[in-house]
Amino acid sequence: MLTSAIKRIDHIAIVVRNLDDALAFYRDTLGVTPSQIIDFPREGVKIAFLPLGGPNGSEIELLEPTSAETGVARFLEKRGGGLHHICLEVPDIEQAIGDLRASGAMLLDDSPRPTAEGRGVFLHPKGAQGVLVELVQRATPTTAPAEEATSQGD
Repeated sequence: MLTSAIKRIDHIAIVVRNLDDALAFYRDTLGVTPSQIIDFPREGVKIAFLPLGGPNGSEIELLEPTSAETGVARFLEKRGGGLHHICLEVPDIEQAIGDLRASGAMLLDDSPRPTAEGRGVFLHPKGAQGVLVELVQRATPTTAPAEEATSQGD
């Protein structure tokens, strides 16, 4: 069991074939303007961040694969576009990993990986009722993510 409280739903990630086509719906139909669009080469994706609920609200992340060799691209080819994962924010990713290991949770990562938001780990869907779950500790202004992403503008 996690001893450190889950702070909030950080984001819900949705895989799309084409980011511009997806933005036509989310931005132009729903009125959710992306705060930024970045390339994240480490994971082979381009990400549009769609903030909801103000500065401490959750986000929708639209993920477009930029390489056919990535997990996101394989997911898209196998299952089509749609929900990829739900991400929960935790205050201390190392503590969360220790707690999860102690409880026997099925982790996909041995240690935190750099994410677009900070550092995170994924839990296997088999242990989470079929849902890929990510835990993330957001970077603070003094602890930027390990890998810089390339901004594509708003």
